[in-house]
Amino acid sequence: MPETIDARLLAAIDDYVGRLYAPPDWALSNAIELARRAGLPAINVSPSEGKLLNLLVGLAGARRVLEIGTLGGYSAIWMARALPPGGRLVSLEIDRRHAEVARNAVEAAGLAEKVEIRVGRALDALAAMVPEEAPFDLVFIDADKDAYPAYLDASLLLLRPGGLILADNTIRGGDVLAPHDEAARAIAEFNERVAADPRLSAVIVPIMRERIDGLAVIRYLP
Repeated sequence: MPETIDARLLAAIDDYVGRLYAPPDWALSNAIELARRAGLPAINVSPSEGKLLNLLVGLAGARRVLEIGTLGGYSAIWMARALPPGGRLVSLEIDRRHAEVARNAVEAAGLAEKVEIRVGRALDALAAMVPEEAPFDLVFIDADKDAYPAYLDASLLLLRPGGLILADNTIRGGDVLAPHDEAARAIAEFNERVAADPRLSAVIVPIMRERIDGLAVIRYLP
């Protein structure tokens, strides 16, 4: 990344947008606090990105949402709030302790009827879903970066025509420009495969926190 980019300025801009358009409320603050007390890594989406997810779920008219990577349930709360009555969000989490924290946060937010958190390896859960639970209207990918290309393949099997895939961390502070580790190489492969697939129309929206990252917004038009 260019040395002229000021991490403090990026964080200040993100805080500014969050204060204006995604001010905290009790349920969201509680989700962050529950995760902190449980010692979960502080890698949840920012308030401004949470609001962006909320807007995209609503704009897509989504009724069925799939989340790959639950962590403490913060992003699930943002997305579930945009679902209409009868809407459903299924979130996949490999860590049982993380899932329990997320369930508590979701229940405290009054969203337990809309959100189901399943524990286990995501690729196994995705494979089991294909015959019974497709299609989803929107898939949000925010899990282990090495598996992003595999998550793309699985998501396309589960997504309805016209549906959206959202994928977090697709810029990684610029590491995708010259990948030097397995995670960055996997994300670069994911981005390149999305760009080359004629069934997909996509763009990466820059996300600013302490560094520049990106949210890939992908529409499936088979």
